[in-house]
Amino acid sequence: MTNNNTEPELLVEHLRGKLVDEEHYGFIVLSNKERAIDFTGDSKNYPFYLRSCAKPLQASLIIDYGMDKFYNMTEEEIAICCASHAGEEIHVKTAKSLLEKIGLDEKFLKCGLHKPLSKTEQTRMIIDGKTENVLQNNCSGKHIMMLGLSKMKDWDLKTYDSPEHPLQQAIKSKITELCRQNKEYPTTTDGCGVPIMSMPLTNMLQGYLNIFCNPKYEKIKNAFLNHPYIIGGENRTDTKIIENSDGIVAKVGAGGLCIVVNTKSEEAFVVKIADCDMQARKIVVLQVLKNLHWAEINYENEIKTLHGEKVGEIKVSI
Repeated sequence: MTNNNTEPELLVEHLRGKLVDEEHYGFIVLSNKERAIDFTGDSKNYPFYLRSCAKPLQASLIIDYGMDKFYNMTEEEIAICCASHAGEEIHVKTAKSLLEKIGLDEKFLKCGLHKPLSKTEQTRMIIDGKTENVLQNNCSGKHIMMLGLSKMKDWDLKTYDSPEHPLQQAIKSKITELCRQNKEYPTTTDGCGVPIMSMPLTNMLQGYLNIFCNPKYEKIKNAFLNHPYIIGGENRTDTKIIENSDGIVAKVGAGGLCIVVNTKSEEAFVVKIADCDMQARKIVVLQVLKNLHWAEINYENEIKTLHGEKVGEIKVSI
């Protein structure tokens, strides 16, 4: 971060005994629909990649193009399109249901394979002697959405992941509009193989507020609020937040990102952890929720040995 002249602020310290054992720096931005109203750390408007935080923005085309009506999509199926899911049975079942409605099979998916994020599911698969399936990829729902839109619009299904594909061009244009971008920022390829945009944190927040606080996209908001387990799953931070709050939407993304929207007050905040540590991200996000009085969700702040002996504590500096 320092190479980019940004100034991340110390957010989390791990104190083991009398010494600081870990430090995690990053940025927090709070915004309403008009402008950013509070900053922790100075990102100097540096553009960060959206990673999986792009998913609800990409999914806006479901509504714009009428894909929800064309395929008679359920709220669960809209949720899976926005999900970074843990690859559990409910996620695979929902993804498969939508793929069948579209009239395609798994061989069209270009998201690749990885072990399910759910540790419970990983253990079950080892016991049953099974290997991972493409539908267990945490991005499978997004890719199914992309295939569904491409088939509906009669666009080429084999190249839906290409930056030049009409779908990817439409997504880029839509995200630019939602996030109120007035300049071009770098684009690269995300882990699942499709293009991913970058932008300052303030623009990310505008995009989320324009989705989750707009009646036009109420189906996407309801998919999050009514089906948080499909959005994430076992031990996923966004699922925990939505399940334990009222009217709060959350979405995590790789690279230490998490965006949270209060759909009632029409405010949002983003956390970006500089070293991308997932535990630090969770702790900071939950503390910001408490500080804003949006939700009271506890987290473990004691450092213990494998025998349960306390040997330190985690301190949040916000």
